[in-house]
Amino acid sequence: MRRARIEPLLLTLAGTVLIVLAGAVWISQRSRFPAEPSLSEDCSAAIAVESDAPDLTLTSLAGEQVTLEGLRGSTVLLNTWATWCPPCRDELPALEAVARRFADRGLVVVGVNIGESASAVQSFVDRSGLTFPIWLDPGEASLRAFATISLPSTFLIDPAGLVRARWFGATCERELEAAILPILEAWETP
Repeated sequence: MRRARIEPLLLTLAGTVLIVLAGAVWISQRSRFPAEPSLSEDCSAAIAVESDAPDLTLTSLAGEQVTLEGLRGSTVLLNTWATWCPPCRDELPALEAVARRFADRGLVVVGVNIGESASAVQSFVDRSGLTFPIWLDPGEASLRAFATISLPSTFLIDPAGLVRARWFGATCERELEAAILPILEAWETP
C-alpha cells in the first residue's frame, strides 16, 4: 500500500524536475541569442522594380471618387493597410513622417484601407492623427491591381507613373527615405 502512494509522488516529482530543467535550458539558450529586432531596428527593404502603375479607381474617406491616374505628376507612396493588422499599424507613423517631411517636394502618401467600413477607418485615422489621404478599398481592387496579397504593401510611383520600388511587409522611415529621395531628386527642376 505504501508503494502505491510513493509511485505517484515520484512521478510528480520527476515531472516537476523535468519542467524546471526545460525552463532552465530555455532561459540559458535565450540569453545566448540577441532579442528579435524591433521594427525601428530592422524593417523591410525596398525591392527595385520598373513597371507601369496600374489603373486604380477607389473612394476617398470623404466619399469622393479618386484615381491613381489623378496623381500623375507627383511622386506617390501608396500603402495598403488595415486597422486590424499589427505591422500595418506599426508602420503608419513612418508613413506619416515621410508624408510631412517630403510634401513640399511633391510626395503624396496615400493609405489604401483594405476591406473596412468608412466609419471604422475614420475613427482609427482620427485616433492616430494621420493627415495623409486615405482611400477605401472594400473589394481589394488595389491588391489585385498590384498583384499582392500582403498587408502591408507599399509602392513608390514616380511622376511619370512608373512603380520604382515596392515593400512587402512593414518598413520604416529610413528605408522609405532611401528610396524616395533619389526619385524626388531626379524629378526636381534645378
